[in-house]
Amino acid sequence: MKLLLSSAGIKNARIHDALVDLLGKPIAESNALCIPTASYANPDGAGNAWRFISGREPRTPMCELGWKSLGVLELTALPSIEKERWIPVLQGTDALLVGGGDPLYLHYWMCQSGLADLLPSLRDVVYVGLSAGSMVAAPRIGKPFVGWKPPTGADETLGLVNFSIFPHLDNEDLPDNTISNAEKWAAGISAPCYAIDDETAIKVTGDAVEVVSEGHWRLFSA
Repeated sequence: MKLLLSSAGIKNARIHDALVDLLGKPIAESNALCIPTASYANPDGAGNAWRFISGREPRTPMCELGWKSLGVLELTALPSIEKERWIPVLQGTDALLVGGGDPLYLHYWMCQSGLADLLPSLRDVVYVGLSAGSMVAAPRIGKPFVGWKPPTGADETLGLVNFSIFPHLDNEDLPDNTISNAEKWAAGISAPCYAIDDETAIKVTGDAVEVVSEGHWRLFSA
């Protein structure tokens, strides 16, 4: 897959250009599906889901970018729907916009819905992550980010990439998201780790990894 893993969406021109490059065409000519599922495990989940879907969250722009078409892929609904009704739609989209919230809740429903098994085969789809939607692409999220607990009790996630992500670095609304806490978090994960602020994203094409930023970030080696 092609991935654009952001802390806070398409926040600046460099991240926007990276998205267009991955799409291979303008956003106005691209179709997208958004996944709001992660938001429901957080406070005001229903409100956050609505703001994400409707493009009324300027702090984390994703759905409001001017897509040619935009649909909603609600993971909690998929197990009760015939796969023929949603898999072709997924395979035919240009971008999958995966919203923020709780990464382990998101991972659980990605697995329950069958989406997790399909993701590696979607070679022409651009996976665009926002906060939890980016973290879930990693092998692990790390214990400090465990909120909703899955039946396994583990912090393992999709492993679409070989690094983990600490989002919202130095966000004034999240006083615990400091570089010192990021360093402690990274020490508990046996893989490369990126701490990224809200003006930063990580672009992944095959084995190539590129940090796209108008802000600041740090890489912690394994």
